[in-house]
Amino acid sequence: MDKHLIRNFSIIAHIDHGKSTLADRLLEYTGTVEKREFREQMLDTMDLERERGITIKASAVRLLYKADDGVEYVLNLIDTPGHVDFTYEVSKSLAACEGALLVVDASQGVEAQTVANLYMAMEHNLKIIPVINKIDMACANVQRVKAQISKILKLNPEDIILASAKEGIGTKEILESIVRKIPHPIGEDKSPLQALIFDSVFNTYKGVVSYVRVVNGHILPGMKIKMMATDKPYEIEELGILAPTRQTLVQRLDCGEVGYISCNIRNVKDIVIGDTITGAKVAAAEPLPGYRKFQPMVFCGIYPVNNKDFPQLRQAMEKLRLNDASFVYEPESSVQTGYGFRCGFLGLLHMEIVQERLEREYNLNLILTVPNVVYKVRKIDGQTLELDSPAKFPPPQEIADFQEPFIRAFIMLPAQNMGEIMELAQSRRGKYLSTEYLSEDTVKLVYELPLAEVIVDFYDRIKSLTRGYGSLDYELKGYQSTRLVKLDILINDKVCDALSSIVHKDKVQAKARRLVEKMKELVPRQLFQVAIQAALGTQIIARETVRPLKKHVTGKCYGGDITRKRKLWEKQKAGKRRMKQFGNVQIPQEAFMAALKI
Repeated sequence: MDKHLIRNFSIIAHIDHGKSTLADRLLEYTGTVEKREFREQMLDTMDLERERGITIKASAVRLLYKADDGVEYVLNLIDTPGHVDFTYEVSKSLAACEGALLVVDASQGVEAQTVANLYMAMEHNLKIIPVINKIDMACANVQRVKAQISKILKLNPEDIILASAKEGIGTKEILESIVRKIPHPIGEDKSPLQALIFDSVFNTYKGVVSYVRVVNGHILPGMKIKMMATDKPYEIEELGILAPTRQTLVQRLDCGEVGYISCNIRNVKDIVIGDTITGAKVAAAEPLPGYRKFQPMVFCGIYPVNNKDFPQLRQAMEKLRLNDASFVYEPESSVQTGYGFRCGFLGLLHMEIVQERLEREYNLNLILTVPNVVYKVRKIDGQTLELDSPAKFPPPQEIADFQEPFIRAFIMLPAQNMGEIMELAQSRRGKYLSTEYLSEDTVKLVYELPLAEVIVDFYDRIKSLTRGYGSLDYELKGYQSTRLVKLDILINDKVCDALSSIVHKDKVQAKARRLVEKMKELVPRQLFQVAIQAALGTQIIARETVRPLKKHVTGKCYGGDITRKRKLWEKQKAGKRRMKQFGNVQIPQEAFMAALKI
């Protein structure tokens, strides 16, 4: 195929600005999907994406469009997520493209993730086409949004396309702009093969199916290739292009094209996202740049409820990581929950999505421990440790200095809500840095905040206080010295390490009190008394007691001497002491989920 007729582009935007709906209109207009097969959110293939109304995975599809100049062009579209937790997916997509549609909601305007995605696209030297979406809404303010795009994003207002993805307005203008403004791929068809793996999935019958962008050279069925990261040779068994309803086999993928390959690879560890495919006989001199690694922000333990499911959980995580390279894990064990994995995520939403995917796609029942970030500890002997789990917390007498990660948060919000948001940031140990008025009614606040204070519900609180108009983006700033302690939860004098957490010293008392009160509500009553305690080392700082279930052992005693009843009561008391000594308290999943939210 002539590479001058190929256009590779992504759709980027803040969450809920209409990326998936715009992709639907492009599929409809170009006739890529027949009407009888069409459904809303066509490129959101997971049930989880459709239920939550968000894009989790980047999806690639090929469109054929006959432009006004009479020439038929091949458009490779990659729809991307909008939430900050899935920035890695956006980064992968942009590396495989030459241009991007930047979609901005006509009522919401420019938001934090809009700016972040634009800068990421500029790092990849992509051609940006700004689109103002949802112009048909009653609350749309097109002139205000145009001014924001010009002032904040520094884009030419004459290039802006007005559209309504819901009504199909502006679809043709967008397609014509893609053809005219986005450059064609560069590369040499006669050079040694260099193809970038930008995604992979596991198929029961085909093994690992890799999605590739051919940068140089070409791929043919039966061709001998090798992966440059592992240096392992394979043979192409199946070659095709990506379509929303079915995959179409082809006899060749040329320079600049996007498609998929299958080599019957059964070991998922043999494929690395961002790796370069080259020819086995005539190999490229060096691999493609690949992707920038995103460091996990949040860590938690994932354990199967039934320990017999541990091998199945290991296989599920290997296959999931093939599809989500930003997810990391390593084995660990716990006294209460048995064998499991310590897992790293880009954020709390990413953690929730991974849990749901493991439970749905692989039929697992899981327990998650309290999430925490990575702390650094400098011991008295000079050794520095990285703590991603409270279980690794050293004895307090050995600690010389404690450091936690801080972020620089960029909060965009209506000016009328500035006081409430500043108060929220101060309550999360935030340090005020600057204020910038982007327009008459839009403000950007910059704060320095501990990452641990942001990961749980900070974004939700911003949305709540600003009635949905506030937005958040952040970047990791580094580590700073702080005062942290390990908070243990004891169930009947036994430490439940799955509920242990690392907390700032000023907030430990309040968190301990809320935790034990919540545990009292959720831990089921036993035939013996259950003591729930929060402790700092050997010091108990909060306690609640779950009352035992009563058994009326003297119910059959009618009259008679009181010593007969006392004898039964003493026997019951001794039995309860023995039961408490050997009995185990089963902590329900709801208790762990409640701990996540405190």
